[in-house]
Amino acid sequence: MRNREDRARGGSVAFLALAACVAVVAGGARADDVAARSWANVVEDDRAIRIETEQLEAVIPKNSPKQWMTGIEKGTFLDKATGFREVGDGLMVIDWLMEPGSDEEWPDEILGQEGHGLHRYTWFANETDPARRDYALMAHGSSHRKRMVEGPQLCHRMKPVRPEVIRGDDYVAVKTTYQFEYAAPGRKAGSTWTQLIVFPRGERYFVLMDRIDSVNDVDELILRNDTPGCVRHERGDTFSEMYLSYLGGPNGVRIPSSEFFEPFPPDLKFGYRRDQNRTPEHFIRAYHLRDPKTGADGPWLAGLTLEPSVVYEAWASQRPGGIIVMIEEIHGKPTKAGESFGAAHVVGFFDDIPSMHKVYERYKGHTGLEVDASGWRLLK
Repeated sequence: MRNREDRARGGSVAFLALAACVAVVAGGARADDVAARSWANVVEDDRAIRIETEQLEAVIPKNSPKQWMTGIEKGTFLDKATGFREVGDGLMVIDWLMEPGSDEEWPDEILGQEGHGLHRYTWFANETDPARRDYALMAHGSSHRKRMVEGPQLCHRMKPVRPEVIRGDDYVAVKTTYQFEYAAPGRKAGSTWTQLIVFPRGERYFVLMDRIDSVNDVDELILRNDTPGCVRHERGDTFSEMYLSYLGGPNGVRIPSSEFFEPFPPDLKFGYRRDQNRTPEHFIRAYHLRDPKTGADGPWLAGLTLEPSVVYEAWASQRPGGIIVMIEEIHGKPTKAGESFGAAHVVGFFDDIPSMHKVYERYKGHTGLEVDASGWRLLK
């Protein structure tokens, strides 16, 4: 750990010097402007946007991602203080707009091919092949069926995007928007998803908002994402434990990695449903990183959903193939065309569980986020 920390500190010094030089060369800026902006470097090319601050590194894909579109790209979220990275398939990636219900009656001729276009939700009752049926049970359980309202599943199938980079004296932000391209029978396509990610100066976390502007009337409209993101592991080699603040009483529950050695469906254990569980004071999902080579513990990587009541359903289930899926669904309430809903999150590295709750107290109760020339702010 000592060598890793030394390298991280050395890299930070080199980065700050380089960023200051780049700022001077880039436009002959005043000395005070250079000092204000030298804490962060933004490099954009045709494929992605790379953000580097004094504390963090992250990449936001525009096209051709390493794994998924939306959110923070797989393996790029780095904590400079410890040298640890995210160990899943990226952070805060987005799926579909959905609702509870069955899609069995949808005619086959309206369905897309190979994941493109409208398709049925993977559900065990739809499957006749035993292997596919078993996979569906492990992926989505058997107790709460859902169906697509609008697609595509953004992380898999969205087309290239052109995010907007916004800079302030004490933040760097990236804003991405996308319109859903097709819809279920009886629905319209065209709802807009907006993701705004803010990297505040001096922090080991980012603040993120997902918002939907709906073009449909839906009784229980749901946006599905991964919060903070899935976990790739082989018998707990990359993490030692998981923390879920909303289960196990007021202090939450700490779950050893051994609970995830064998696959299990999402409705067997560690699940949350707003209609079945009490709404917690804080909604935090975190895993304790571990060095797979030495076994040494690193920081926690946590996702804090700042208004607990927006969470409709959430699970942390082990699927076959060495992956824990950290699905979180938001809203699940009546929505009219022209209305909007969203959620705000803090995602980042923490030294311990109390520090997560301290940050949560600082920002709790918010569902929106905005930036302008005066700075960034959370909204209720």
